[in-house]
Amino acid sequence: MADVNIKINGKDYTVPAGSTILTAARMAGIEIPTLCYLKEINEIGACRICVVEVKGARSLVAACVFPVNEGMEIFTNTPKVIESRKTTLKLILSNHKRECLSCVRSGNCELQKLCHDYGIENEYAFAGVKSAYAIDNSAAHMYRDNEKCILCRRCVAACEKNQGCGVIGANDRGFDTHIACAFEKPLADVACISCGQCITVCPTGALSERDDTQKVFDALNDPAKHVIVQTAPAVRVGLGEEFGYEMGTVVTGKLVAALKALGFDGVFDTNFSADLTIMEEATEFLGRYTKKENLPLITSCSPGWIKYCETYYPEFIPNLSSCKSPQGMFGSVAKTYYAEKMGIDPKDIYVVSVMPCTAKKFEAERRESTAVEGLADIDAVITVRELARMIKKAGILFRELPDAQYDAPFGLGSGAGTIFGATGGVMEAALRTAYEVLTKEELTALDFHDVRGVAGIKEATYTIAGNEIRVAVVSGTANAGKLLEMIKNGEKTYDFIEIMACPGGCVNGGGQPIQPASVHNFRDIRAERAAGLYADDKALPVRKSHENPDVKAIYDEFFGEPNSHKAHEILHTSYVARKKY
Repeated sequence: MADVNIKINGKDYTVPAGSTILTAARMAGIEIPTLCYLKEINEIGACRICVVEVKGARSLVAACVFPVNEGMEIFTNTPKVIESRKTTLKLILSNHKRECLSCVRSGNCELQKLCHDYGIENEYAFAGVKSAYAIDNSAAHMYRDNEKCILCRRCVAACEKNQGCGVIGANDRGFDTHIACAFEKPLADVACISCGQCITVCPTGALSERDDTQKVFDALNDPAKHVIVQTAPAVRVGLGEEFGYEMGTVVTGKLVAALKALGFDGVFDTNFSADLTIMEEATEFLGRYTKKENLPLITSCSPGWIKYCETYYPEFIPNLSSCKSPQGMFGSVAKTYYAEKMGIDPKDIYVVSVMPCTAKKFEAERRESTAVEGLADIDAVITVRELARMIKKAGILFRELPDAQYDAPFGLGSGAGTIFGATGGVMEAALRTAYEVLTKEELTALDFHDVRGVAGIKEATYTIAGNEIRVAVVSGTANAGKLLEMIKNGEKTYDFIEIMACPGGCVNGGGQPIQPASVHNFRDIRAERAAGLYADDKALPVRKSHENPDVKAIYDEFFGEPNSHKAHEILHTSYVARKKY
């Protein structure tokens, strides 16, 4: 594409033709503020915060959607531009619930920052009627407070375009416009998959996860409870962002130290149960592949994907792996094997999960196949954001903590378990084990690059011990829908498919630290966090699930072998077809 010459604030620049003013300015080292714009999914020019002056134009233009052309002269900070942005912010504030001191997004709110930057946080220029809405906290994983909504429609775009659900949209018109479900149904009564992608793109506190931190604090303060915690693979590359670390930094040691400082009786690694998942799932796959039954096998680690499949494509339920997710497997072994090993009554064990995923809150409430009758496998799920709030509330100086190690017997996880947090990671982990099981030979080249990367749909074919295995890796449920339609139509045939609900996998989960649009639009959050996991994988002494000594021990002492009768009773589950409407 040819370049064009433009001027921004009186200086000459050469930028690619077709660039928007917003992108061109960023290339020039100038940040134009936005509220509604999200690259590729919400380019609607609606909020008018990004307006700039263009020489010769009759009015201010929206930088996020206005293309540059040869000789264009742009002014991003004139008095006229500043006054327009201030007026827009005042209009937004006139119908906004101002609870900044107690809002969950205080200090990380794009509206709050802009109001502070433009010096209008206390102005009430347009006092008058304000909208009133009840908070929708019907869902297991989140709430919606429309009195904090600014109608940017980012959530609507994420739900429809990335996730293929479209369960929310703009209802009514004019001053009464608000974001809601069809017919004003509560979120719990529609086909929401609990992925939380709407939360991660919201610029304000209008959307947030259900806060379960007090439940965890109460359990920690209950002397009758033996409280243990597990941390998912992607947590180690997410939590640091809440404490000023560069994106993708692995903070495992400090994560463990912080949890111990909070008072947990045992701090364990979900990487262990990710390895356990591979043992069960790889064995399940090899069994199905040999018998040519219910192929393709589709992974079951992502509860958002599972809910999507149950709701939108129930005909593929027989293809789902019957394995519980790593979170579910951990809870199951905690209340069986661990309880027996420690001599503790399962009812006195309180299992907490720290997850990058809001759908894990929904999953924890499922009761299809709990390990101990009458007891939940998981008692509480908190997101990475919730854990950060707990650490700050407890006065723990995260960056000053000396590194600590996970506890036994679930403290050792392999590199294969670590990469579960990135799209393609489950597939790669399974292939590492399946290769050695089938060939009886050591796999020396452990990196399966074809299934890595942030592309929404990836395909590969591997020949292992004379067997041709066709695989696909998908992230984002909109992409999952596309792939499943191709399978239904006979366009595609696979043996094994990994699907993650969130684009890029768990590193970009609905419970991860929230980054502003200025980061979303110009950096690949998914790739940067995933790079941290792949680096962690390479640094670990054990990189194959079947070589994890803790996993070997639990089979020797408890399960016998993968897919045994006992393993099926405790580590496997079932699914239900759900109503779409």
